[in-house]
Amino acid sequence: MVIGCNVTKNVPANDALYKGASIKVKGAGTKKKNKILTAELRPITRPRPNSRFLGIPFKLMLYNLAGKPDPTDDPKKEKGIRRWIRSLGEPPVLLSEVNLKNNADIITNHMNNRGYFHASTESDTVVKKKKAMAVYSVKPDVQYTISEVHFPDDTSTLSSTILQSIKKSLLKVNDPYNLEIIKLERQRIDANLKEKGFYYFNPEFLKVQVDTTVGNTKVNMYVRVKPETPVDATKIFHINDIYIYPNYRLNTARLDTNRADAQLYRGYFVIDPNKVYKPRLFEQAMQFHKGDVYNRTMHNQTLNRLININIFKFVKNRFENVSASTGEPRLDAVYYLTPLPRKSIRGEIGGNTKSNNMTGTQITFGFQNRNTFRGGEIFNINANIGSEVQYSGQFQGYNTFRYGVGFKFSIPRFVTPFFSLNTKSGYVPRTNIELGYDILNKFKLYTLNSYRGSFGYAWKESIYKEYELNPISIQYVQPINITQLYRDSLANNPTLKKIVDTQFIIGSNFNYNFNQLLGNRPTNGFYFNGLLDLSGNIAGFLSGANVKQKDTVRLFKAQFSQYVKAEADFRYYRKVGLQNVWANRIIIGLGVPHGNSSELPFIKQFFIGGNNSLRAFRSRSVGPGHYVAPNVNTRGFFPDQSGDIKLEMNTEFRAKLNNIIEGAVFIDAGNIWLFNENPLKPGGKFTKEFLKELAIGTGVGVRFDITILILRLDLGIPLKKAYLPEGEQWVLREVDPKNKAWRNQNIIFNLAIGYPF
Repeated sequence: MVIGCNVTKNVPANDALYKGASIKVKGAGTKKKNKILTAELRPITRPRPNSRFLGIPFKLMLYNLAGKPDPTDDPKKEKGIRRWIRSLGEPPVLLSEVNLKNNADIITNHMNNRGYFHASTESDTVVKKKKAMAVYSVKPDVQYTISEVHFPDDTSTLSSTILQSIKKSLLKVNDPYNLEIIKLERQRIDANLKEKGFYYFNPEFLKVQVDTTVGNTKVNMYVRVKPETPVDATKIFHINDIYIYPNYRLNTARLDTNRADAQLYRGYFVIDPNKVYKPRLFEQAMQFHKGDVYNRTMHNQTLNRLININIFKFVKNRFENVSASTGEPRLDAVYYLTPLPRKSIRGEIGGNTKSNNMTGTQITFGFQNRNTFRGGEIFNINANIGSEVQYSGQFQGYNTFRYGVGFKFSIPRFVTPFFSLNTKSGYVPRTNIELGYDILNKFKLYTLNSYRGSFGYAWKESIYKEYELNPISIQYVQPINITQLYRDSLANNPTLKKIVDTQFIIGSNFNYNFNQLLGNRPTNGFYFNGLLDLSGNIAGFLSGANVKQKDTVRLFKAQFSQYVKAEADFRYYRKVGLQNVWANRIIIGLGVPHGNSSELPFIKQFFIGGNNSLRAFRSRSVGPGHYVAPNVNTRGFFPDQSGDIKLEMNTEFRAKLNNIIEGAVFIDAGNIWLFNENPLKPGGKFTKEFLKELAIGTGVGVRFDITILILRLDLGIPLKKAYLPEGEQWVLREVDPKNKAWRNQNIIFNLAIGYPF
């Protein structure tokens, strides 16, 4: 440990380990301004000191542990554990690498850009025990503010358009001078002009003159168009003709002068001699029409929509200036689309493990046919086969085997019987038709088969907001084999019958998703997913099941479920430092059975516990309420516990340890309940005392980011067990890691792929 603590081991004589910069700002006006400027200035000094976690330079310690490399050796030929350890670390950053004058000039320049035109910076170093810091003392003086802002006021179309948007200007009277705001204002004006047809304009054609001689630490600003601005940049351009090349090949690209085979369809030309695509495919994608004023939003939306049809590998376009031939500012819009392979086959192999000692694999085969009927339709067939094996535990052999096939037909537009619909975003709406058949075989217990089908729509309002509406959604589940062992288990636990009941669900559902988290980089943001699921309402009306009756009403000789179900999944992610994240989640679910149903059908009920839920409890083992299944273990298997109401809360702190490894600490709480009283599940009904019935667990985890996936290992222990008598539910005082029986019952190991939320 002496090596690890001696962080100055490899620092040369007459030098020191650089610990970073200390910025002292005094005289900015208020303490708050001083703090803001200090926070801005510290990151711009160079070099950066050695990285630290919790104040400890782990990477530098690893480098020292491996030993300083011999400068005469070729680093490419070095092998062994020392080279590997050194690659994980980083060499010491030395004081000799610091250019004090250069950093002082950079700081002063930054202050000038913020309106402190008379700022000055002094620099010095403090060295102690071969460790050094650079100290910069900044005297801001007075910050200049804006007195007046003047925009072009001549009679030109360009100046008039700029004046129309000055209410949205970022340059405000009495605001401090800030060079970054000036740059953003130029970009704002340019973006507004692009929306108004000034295709050839760009921010470099604008200049902002600043007069600092007006007195009283004020400045006047003059926004001007540069005299050398090209003539075309001052004109509003309209769209002339639109040409689409849907069979463009990068390796055999031809000049697009041959347009003899162009087919005119609703204002745009499609050059498709072999009739591979129906012209109406592009109708919803093309946002421009002949005569429209050029608009950047429509430009981008058209490209996005063509990409989101999902049948083209590359999409690019150009605008050709045809003013010379038309006599007025006009642009021909030309789109080049490179198709994806029409047919493709894929295969996937996956693995999973659950906290109930089940581990499994799944193999999926898929076939995709793009542009099935020349209208951009996509037809998918997916077949899957998988199994789960209980590899340890007191009871083994209750394995699972499943297989199934699914069909999906997707059309890139809204298909409605009586009217036409479209969206205004950059995403093409889709109409989806799905069918599927699955077999589930629980060895020694039962075999179920299920049929499913749906008809619906999916569309996106923006990159953050997504909707899915299925007016028709049907599921039919029935047992085809129930073993004698399972039948015998019903005598001890009659609630098990619900799992193998025939379930007929016919209804509609709607899903809304809002997601600010794009990519894998740590960021601040919200995630929300809301679901509304209705079943049996129309069927109940047609069959009379909505009216109170003594007998269960059936449709096509089958009992159908009736319920209203809503679920909300709300998450908030807070960035802590550069790479750490504080993640939070709340799930609220409510199912209201009615008519034919006293509970939601089993496949629609809520479950809790497991590696993506309450990680201190086995999968689907918690609840409902404080109900305890009688003599469950004596039958040799653990039945899933389900409910109509769900409340789950999770919080987790994720700390980045290095480029590959991430640590985590978490707390989970929640439970499920029944909407109606069930004599077979005493204590399972939701009551006003629900908060006392929350199960709570905590734990730690480690995650390995290996680029293609994140491998997660979590270790959880329960803090509060909801099924125990009141007063005995908190079990933290019973923790006894040395006791094997306690470890088997309370330490839950979770191995999974990806984050839990």
